Amino acid sequence: MKLQTQVPLKQAENQIDYASRLIVLGSCFANNIGDKLAFYKFQTLQNPFGILFHPLAIENLISRAIHQKHYLGEEVFFLNERWQCYDAHSDLSSVTKEELLGSLNSGLLETKLWIAKASHIFVTLGTAWTYQLKESGKEVANCHKVPQMAFQKQLLSIEKINQSLEAIVHQIRSINSLAKIVFTVSPVRHLKDGFVENQQSKAHLISAVHQIIKAGNALYFPSYELMMDELRDYRFYETDMIHPNDLAINYIWEKFKKSWMSDTSYKTMDEVAAIQKGLNHRPFNLESEKHQKFLRHLKERMILLQEQYPFMKF
Repeated sequence: MKLQTQVPLKQAENQIDYASRLIVLGSCFANNIGDKLAFYKFQTLQNPFGILFHPLAIENLISRAIHQKHYLGEEVFFLNERWQCYDAHSDLSSVTKEELLGSLNSGLLETKLWIAKASHIFVTLGTAWTYQLKESGKEVANCHKVPQMAFQKQLLSIEKINQSLEAIVHQIRSINSLAKIVFTVSPVRHLKDGFVENQQSKAHLISAVHQIIKAGNALYFPSYELMMDELRDYRFYETDMIHPNDLAINYIWEKFKKSWMSDTSYKTMDEVAAIQKGLNHRPFNLESEKHQKFLRHLKERMILLQEQYPFMKF
């Protein structure tokens, strides 16, 4: 008896191993996968501008990074006792203008360096709804709690999203012709836009992505479909009924791992996980001989792993 429909997944070519250099960009679900990659100590750059929800924001980051179009003072603003930038998440906000500009411009340089050497670039699209500043017409990545009357809300057309995704692929290919570009649509529900509007948004993203896939310019991982078709139950959501919970994230991660992770990485992943578990262990007696012996053994395991993979930091 089958009690669940299964999304068919094939093992990807050019799978990920510990020699891979990975970039993860996009919505908060990108952070869920990025956090897993970071936990297992893969070489990963994760959202240098913070969470970016829509394709135009991701395109802007990639374009400015590749062309090294640095941020200037007039592109940031002061609100709620913090300096903010419409192109980045509020996580990057700073107490001084100079600190924010430094973070933005160092993020651009880091992004370009990683794109140039990346083996895989994963882009997660969250929504097709965008906000334009009425005063300038600028598309913003984040509204930073600026009053809503300052913005014009619009739904990106499939054509506009497709053009943005093509630009993302073209920009990446201009400095790295070998990287595997993988798009996915976030399973996070943007219900603030409305129930029907959320579905409309996801449909536009999926339609545009598959035009790129059909043209052979990128690959696709079905995180949205896994959530909607295999995990179609509210017990797989957080209490907000919007975000996938840990059970769902782990489920989709296992599917991602099976599809994209090289079998040769599994043993190292298990060893990294064991070390991470050891580092998080809280003993009853910090000074006991048993615990000191445990720490010495754990340090030996870390040293052995770092000799093989010098980039790993614990």
